[in-house]
Amino acid sequence: MKNLVYFGLVTFCLWSAPITAQDQVSDPATADGRIARAQFTTKIVNREPVDRVLVVSPPVEEVFFFTDLRHMEGDTATHSWRYRGELISQVSFDVEGPRWRVYSKVRLEPYQFGDWSVTVTDGSGWPLYTELFRFEPAQAGANASVKGVKSLE
Repeated sequence: MKNLVYFGLVTFCLWSAPITAQDQVSDPATADGRIARAQFTTKIVNREPVDRVLVVSPPVEEVFFFTDLRHMEGDTATHSWRYRGELISQVSFDVEGPRWRVYSKVRLEPYQFGDWSVTVTDGSGWPLYTELFRFEPAQAGANASVKGVKSLE
């Protein structure tokens, strides 16, 4: 009986032990804590995205990519914008603090329907994160110019 109580106590202690950050499985893209948040948005207010978009249509003419960088001070981060796999634009940022929020934007031309992506790389060119969105033609009679939107307000 004494062994059973001891076994139960040990089991309870192990089962109720707090989970540390080392025990948690995290997204490999953010495992080192360098990209805390990243997303496409239709607008930035006070250095924060107002929504999260996956699909946009005209009359939307520009899309922003927001990135919340952590523990990269002294390094450089670059947003590489691609349209259908072709490099369209690169914007680099000097990271000057332990938490650094940056954003870049692209102007969507009426003929550039299809898949877009942004890859965030560090100063050595190592890819840290990639996200995609789609630019679609407007639907006849449709009111919404942004689909797949999650408001952050």
